[in-house]
Amino acid sequence: MKRTEPKSFAAIFDEAMERVGASSTLAAQKASYMWPEVVGPGVARYTSHRSVTADGVLHVHITSAPLRQELAFLRDRLIDRLNTAADTPGAITDIIFH
Repeated sequence: MKRTEPKSFAAIFDEAMERVGASSTLAAQKASYMWPEVVGPGVARYTSHRSVTADGVLHVHITSAPLRQELAFLRDRLIDRLNTAADTPGAITDIIFH
């Protein structure tokens, strides 16, 4: 019997997610989870709901119309910051503010 080096649970989990093709979905969900940390508590307070579609589009429901407009101008910067926070470039491809 051949001995192999032990693997961490995280490594095994990442391999399994890659094998079933769910790693991009997991990365997009992680980026969605990081939303309050990326935008800060002031903006997160006006966020009522977040969801991610299969193609990496983040839907964010904002309760303040002026804030929604301001965030629309910062869309590209927010996408970059979310992808950086998730450690996966391309996890979030677009953000739609509702």
